[in-house]
Amino acid sequence: MEQKVLSVETRDKTGKGICRQLRRDGFIPAVVYGKGMDPVPVTIKPKELAAAIAGEGGQNNLITLKGGGALDGNTVIVADVNRDPLKGSLRHVDLHKISLTDKVRVDVSLNLVGIAAGVKEGGLLDVAMHTVEVECLPTQIPEHIDVDIAGLTIGHSIHVGDLQLPAGIKVLDDPRASVVSVLGKAREEEASAAAQPA
Repeated sequence: MEQKVLSVETRDKTGKGICRQLRRDGFIPAVVYGKGMDPVPVTIKPKELAAAIAGEGGQNNLITLKGGGALDGNTVIVADVNRDPLKGSLRHVDLHKISLTDKVRVDVSLNLVGIAAGVKEGGLLDVAMHTVEVECLPTQIPEHIDVDIAGLTIGHSIHVGDLQLPAGIKVLDDPRASVVSVLGKAREEEASAAAQPA
């Protein structure tokens, strides 16, 4: 996975008032934390963050910090993003400092490939999971995991345990959990009949 660069500026002042002021000035308050270190409050520019999490890897992109004193050169991933519920703008970001030799746990998106045979027969595709939690080395984080659904017929499912994983990737979700299935028309009609008032 391509490594991105993000400029950060450390800040001494913290608190809601300071964070509000930073947002008014066009910056995003953030914090860098990790194993063996105290959390460090930093300030980042929205455009730079957007560039750092652009592409298929998204929040799982490996980011090298630039500036920020002792943080310079450290590798992080975006652990959490807090957005304004109405505007959708970024309010706060947590950056998790990682070691490239220690395994991490991240959510990876599932990419459905093909058209299910059952859908061609008139069935309904039911997607139960859009991401799975995986554990691997940071350099092995996949941009996504492909799920080949072409052979999926009506009444059948693909489960977590059926996923074809790249080397070094361990999925932490229940292997029996359904990822995607094809429902038949009869089941749809029964469901709609059950929903009708008597």
